[in-house]
Amino acid sequence: MSEFRTLHDIVKLARENLDKAKWDYLAGAADTETTLKRNRMGLDSLALVPEALAGLTEPRLSTRFLGVDLRIPVLLPPIGSIQIFDSQGCTATACAAQDFGTVSMLSSVAEPDFESVAASGKAPLIYQLYLMGDRAWMDDIISRAIESGFRAFCITVDMPRYSRRERDILKNYVPASGNQASANSYKYQALASWQTVEHIKNKFQIPLIIKGIGSAQSARQAVDCGVDAVYVSNHGGRALDQGRAAIEVLPEVVEAVGGAVPVVMDGGIMRGTDVLKALCRGADVVGIGRLQALAMAAGGAQALTRALELLEVELAVNLSQMGLSDISQLNPEKLVTAAPVNLPHVLSAFPLLDEDY
Repeated sequence: MSEFRTLHDIVKLARENLDKAKWDYLAGAADTETTLKRNRMGLDSLALVPEALAGLTEPRLSTRFLGVDLRIPVLLPPIGSIQIFDSQGCTATACAAQDFGTVSMLSSVAEPDFESVAASGKAPLIYQLYLMGDRAWMDDIISRAIESGFRAFCITVDMPRYSRRERDILKNYVPASGNQASANSYKYQALASWQTVEHIKNKFQIPLIIKGIGSAQSARQAVDCGVDAVYVSNHGGRALDQGRAAIEVLPEVVEAVGGAVPVVMDGGIMRGTDVLKALCRGADVVGIGRLQALAMAAGGAQALTRALELLEVELAVNLSQMGLSDISQLNPEKLVTAAPVNLPHVLSAFPLLDEDY
């Protein structure tokens, strides 16, 4: 998709392609949308530090995550109702992950179902589950995910109740994932505890990721329970309103984990420089949620693959501009605090959207 010269091109077309209801579902967040804005403000309040005359070699951007080689330290996180942005849904995200060289996480409230996507034989897959049934139900799902060849299993823990998204409420718009969440079975999500995590680790031989960690204490508990990766996330601001920016939470989680397991982070990530900032603060891998959905709305799997390629270009160019040749050289000293230049909102990383070009 060579017509997509920049990420601006992808985001602009996505906005044109989506009707008001679908756009607000993608762009919106909980209640006042403060947490969403803080995600962006947190990233924009950090500046990258360059070093000159470093004798650069070709940038090395690749990494490994739970035994899977990633072309860049970016994965595709789970998105509920991803199929509203492209009819191929999770199959398209799996195709893009395979074509580019990363891992895709499938949401249990997205389509097609996880077994159908796994049967297509696409990229290494991780299955993310919302608990919509009792322990026997959960155990059956995990067993089937293992049998289907999933590389890891993830439970999301930052949304014990379906949140209030006022953009959707005001239009009476309920996506497929919202229909599932409103069912009585969602009570099992609220009942989940650290005993649930211990049960999974004791019963199943599959790497376990806990997504939605928002404090050092929760990170320590996750490690104590034997999880295989800790995922810092506030659901893109769609769960707890008035929460902290994910990039702000990240350092304390990294310190609490102490290198015992990989740390993943998402929340406002839209550009290559955002990825670099998260890596400086200790993330091993970064997730792109809304950017993934925007790319899907712009052109399905091909546009998502192109978005990943453009992120790779931004990563390589800006890593070199910092005087570095390897993402392993990134550390907290490569960041300083700075005043943001744009008011934070869901698309403030794309200041040229309304320009004529």
